[in-house]
Amino acid sequence: MRNEGIVELYAPRRTLIGRDGITKIPHFLQRLSSKCVLVVTDKGLIKVGTAGKVTAVLDNANIQYVVYDGVEPNPTTRIVYDALHFYQEHQCDAIIAIGGGSPIDVAKAVSILSANGGKIQDYNGYNKSKKRGTPIIAVNTTAGTGSECTRAYVVTDEETKTKMLMVDTNCLAHLALNDPMLMVGMPPSLTAATGIDALTHAIEAYICNTHTPYTDALSLEAVRLVSGSLRDAVRDGSNMDARTNMCWAEYMAGLAFSNAGLGLVHGIAHQLGGFYNIPHGLANAILLPRVLEYNRPYCMGRLATVAQAMGEKCDNLSVDQASKKAIEAVRRLCDDVKIPKLCDTKFRMEDIDVLAEHALEDTATQTNIVRPTLDDVKTILAKTYYEGIVLKTVQK
Repeated sequence: MRNEGIVELYAPRRTLIGRDGITKIPHFLQRLSSKCVLVVTDKGLIKVGTAGKVTAVLDNANIQYVVYDGVEPNPTTRIVYDALHFYQEHQCDAIIAIGGGSPIDVAKAVSILSANGGKIQDYNGYNKSKKRGTPIIAVNTTAGTGSECTRAYVVTDEETKTKMLMVDTNCLAHLALNDPMLMVGMPPSLTAATGIDALTHAIEAYICNTHTPYTDALSLEAVRLVSGSLRDAVRDGSNMDARTNMCWAEYMAGLAFSNAGLGLVHGIAHQLGGFYNIPHGLANAILLPRVLEYNRPYCMGRLATVAQAMGEKCDNLSVDQASKKAIEAVRRLCDDVKIPKLCDTKFRMEDIDVLAEHALEDTATQTNIVRPTLDDVKTILAKTYYEGIVLKTVQK
């Protein structure tokens, strides 16, 4: 743990977790004295009616708003500037993000740019903005990204095909809202990928080189909740206990990594998203077991504790054995919720050199428990890719 001396902690100004939480949104907008709200979402959430549940609340409260629904997975600089133009054209003064990581990331980018100006590339890295962003109400619709409560957002640079990771206190939401009723209609595959995304956040925050006692407690409880509830949420999307537990898990994991850091899983996953548009949660889920194998020699004691949080029996095991149990439990959970393999995606081995180079430069990699080499990253990618091919061959 590298944190020494004074530790600053970060969280949204307000948080609501529970059924029908969206009905409280007008109260917070009134306190902001907002005159026009930019609603940031995607066409999928418009089509299935999830976004409409939120805008209906605004309609009933006679709140003026405009909707930008051009967000796509792994949002690009173009999408950010389109949303910013919409914000400025309609003279908005507050933002409601409805969705998972992508809409909330776009909202954060618009928040920072509308208050600080410049280009989004100017804010790549840590705390690059000078002014607090435009107030955001982040309405989370997936139990995985933690974006509603973190000080991080990711935007793909279309020219370089790289994901920029911005970590900035000024983008923290005015209100983070998790209403499990909005998650009931999530398909099993999305529930699975976002759930393992939350697990990745929790584990990486727990084993990174800047963890604290505060983030440790959040991480371990998030691991316990995901391990106990994700299978049920995938099996039955209307299981409200499982959905609510996953809300708590992803929120706590989000707070953990927002205050501690992440690691190599995210460092590589960001490149898979930037190059191939692989959804972020899925990329994390695919990479998590293999990166944990790489990190294990440097954090065996911590992974042994993760194993216990996942429900593994470790009383009579050595630390070495228990740490392996954690990785086995992660693999088993990924298999149970049917996470695809890297060979099922658009990944190409011929891109491995540039992917590895970019992963080493990624902001998330800087807090990995050990500093990887270029060959380390290439080996992780190659093993992750070929293990899927071997498995498919065996199954045939």
